[in-house]
Amino acid sequence: MAEKKNVAETVRALAQPLVESLGLKLWDVRFVKEGADSILRIIIDKEGGVCIDDCVAVNDILDEPLDEWDPISVPYRLQVQSPGAERELIRPEHFDAYIGAPVKVKLHKAVNERKQYSGTLVSFDGAEVAIALENGETLKFPKQDAAFVKLDDLRDFA
Repeated sequence: MAEKKNVAETVRALAQPLVESLGLKLWDVRFVKEGADSILRIIIDKEGGVCIDDCVAVNDILDEPLDEWDPISVPYRLQVQSPGAERELIRPEHFDAYIGAPVKVKLHKAVNERKQYSGTLVSFDGAEVAIALENGETLKFPKQDAAFVKLDDLRDFA
């Protein structure tokens, strides 16, 4: 797992300036195993949303440099995509950008006999997430205890 994270962080550092040169934001980089395939997933974003042309441009601008940098020791597929409507909040800047937004949370272990919650993102201090629940309570949990924190596109922003 540490190797996958190191690959993702290495590729992130190398890809970020190239992605930004296209007027896009690098949302995340993931190096994952899906079945027999290894996939380098580059997730991009921009104001107003990402289109297929943006994905093609990032693929094209990264293809040759990735071959030159050779940060991955196994055969892999390059996949470029948008974070989607129910984007997963991963990095501190993601949480900062969506304070006050409706979110869905799935925890690894139940809290108050539940693993899934919906609410409004109140804060993230780098380690702990706080969401305001509809009943007026605030749920606080270590980020590492969450399977995911995603925007809840089925609810309106507060």
